[in-house]
Amino acid sequence: MQKNPSRSNNDEMRELLRQFDNLKNGRSHSFIEEESFERLVNYFDEKEDLTSALQAAEMGIEIYPYSSLLLIKKADLLLATRQYKAALVVLEKAELLDSLDINLFILKTDAYLALDQQEKAIELLQDALELFKDEERIELLFELADVYDDYEEFEKVFECLKLILEQEPMNEEALYKICFWTDFTGRNEESIKLHQNIINDYPYSELAWFNLGAAYQGLKLYEKSIDAYMYCTAIDEKFDYAYRNMGDAYIRMRKYKEAIEMLEKVLELSRPEEVIHEAIGYCFDRMGQYAQARFHYKKALHLSTEDARYQYKIACTYINEGQYETGIKHLHNALRSNRLNPEFNLTMGIALVELGQYAQAIEHYANVIKAKPKSPKGWTAILDCMLKADLLDNADEYAAAAYEATGGKPIFLFYRSAVAFAEGKSKEAIQLLEIAMSKAPKLIKNFIQLMPRLLQHPQVVDIIARYKKSKSI
Repeated sequence: MQKNPSRSNNDEMRELLRQFDNLKNGRSHSFIEEESFERLVNYFDEKEDLTSALQAAEMGIEIYPYSSLLLIKKADLLLATRQYKAALVVLEKAELLDSLDINLFILKTDAYLALDQQEKAIELLQDALELFKDEERIELLFELADVYDDYEEFEKVFECLKLILEQEPMNEEALYKICFWTDFTGRNEESIKLHQNIINDYPYSELAWFNLGAAYQGLKLYEKSIDAYMYCTAIDEKFDYAYRNMGDAYIRMRKYKEAIEMLEKVLELSRPEEVIHEAIGYCFDRMGQYAQARFHYKKALHLSTEDARYQYKIACTYINEGQYETGIKHLHNALRSNRLNPEFNLTMGIALVELGQYAQAIEHYANVIKAKPKSPKGWTAILDCMLKADLLDNADEYAAAAYEATGGKPIFLFYRSAVAFAEGKSKEAIQLLEIAMSKAPKLIKNFIQLMPRLLQHPQVVDIIARYKKSKSI
């Protein structure tokens, strides 16, 4: 009958703990081997009994003073208990015994970083890179990348990952990480060259193809990015992020049918996400298929019930179909969570104008102005509404305020002129029109759109003719 190895190990550990307890209490002169002390340290460490772990390490060092292994264990425990300077002292001793133990450099780095000695940590790791090769060098490069990341030297993070992949092109961790850092640092050209070289040697690396596609996408070379993603999904047909990115690329190329196909593939491969439904909804929206767009916006809303944007997008589909009342209901829902949202209020105003509810529309346009006083959108919307509804009380004041708030945009001089004409103040209106034309004559088209009947006004016609003659319009 075979012995249970687990039971045997447990028995050994119990005996070892008994010996350690005897030794600790001076009841025995039992001999404990160096490796057994290491086992004891690891056991206590796993139990999160750092006091006992440190005691075991110190007792082991007392018996085996030339054990670099136990010294390194002790240093690791000192770091865990935030005794950083003490850890460095122990590590210096260990280095005298074994200067080529990679753990020395890793732990020293941790100690220097804890003491906010970044430069020493970087110098140490750079020196270590000259001493180690293969897997150990890669481990050090990852460590160095993390240091650069912590101290926001992001370009150097990319450099470290690049060096790893030049040494080990199929390192998955580096392939995953460099995709993010390529996008973050904008070093797309370098990434393209790097991954093309990898693909030349490893043509079936789906990660390399994906990263190549992402780099092309970063340069807005969407067709090339899609080609790379296609190779990625040919190798791994369940690589959902490749389909995501293809969907995004197709959207940017305004190929909405193709984008929908890719994004629906994402839904097949992964859990439902509101952003995917939103993107599909956007595609249908752009194609004028508002019912389908609405279906996906509602799916997104179901997954993220607190996100007012989806209520807004649903509202827009109804408004685009001319269903203003229904659209307004959804806009009210959206505005409950963000009463002054300029986009929501602007769209609400547009819908209310379509229903002839001008006074209510003006209230919402006023909210747009409160939220974004420097933006012309709210000012032009409220002034258009006032002129259309003949609600001219304070209209000139609004036009003057708009001119001031937007840094003197000439369009609002035209509005002031239009308001004066609407109020029957022809002389003032002509004066304002002359000033407006002197600043931006090409905006006369906007002015005429406001009040087409002014083309029958002799003085207006004369002003237009004069500027046409001078080829200013």
